[in-house]
Amino acid sequence: MTKTAYDYHYRWEPRRPRRRLGSALATALCAVCLGLAGLMLLPGLFGYQRYVITSGSMTGTYDRGSVVFDEVVPVADLKVGDAITYTPPPGSGPSGRITHRIVWIGSDQFGRRALRTKGDANEAADPWTFTLDGETQARVSFHVPYVGYLLSVLAIREARMVFIGLPALLIAFAVLAGVRRDVRKATTAGAASPEARS
Repeated sequence: MTKTAYDYHYRWEPRRPRRRLGSALATALCAVCLGLAGLMLLPGLFGYQRYVITSGSMTGTYDRGSVVFDEVVPVADLKVGDAITYTPPPGSGPSGRITHRIVWIGSDQFGRRALRTKGDANEAADPWTFTLDGETQARVSFHVPYVGYLLSVLAIREARMVFIGLPALLIAFAVLAGVRRDVRKATTAGAASPEARS
């Protein structure tokens, strides 16, 4: 009768510092990528709009580089104290959208609902009043500080390729290292487990 004796016992060996550091970096990088992906995609699924703060007029509340997430609400629900993201009237000075706080709500000369805003860091209110033509308006719901800097970098195609490609490369190296380690263990186990004849 022939029996096969398995004389291989797993012996725990501590990971080398370089390998531990590599694993930690890969894990951290993947976590950052997943966090950013969630930050960019999930709010949109719940109806939020995302804007990057690029000026210092709201410093102290929404610092430069912060990302504000706006919910779309009926214009009739707006009140003094709300921070909104809107496009100032043509010829007023700023170009593009701004996020400022409502400091006055009244009527223009035609009886339409008019608003005035102010940046929290500015000493005076904005010199213009404006009306909102639509029935809804983006109102700030919450913000995440400084993430806008990273989103701005990711708008550059080359930076985006590096940011996406680097974690993928690290994951590929980790998988290959794991396969190599498993093959080495299997080879060692085979050499240490000779057949016992009786």
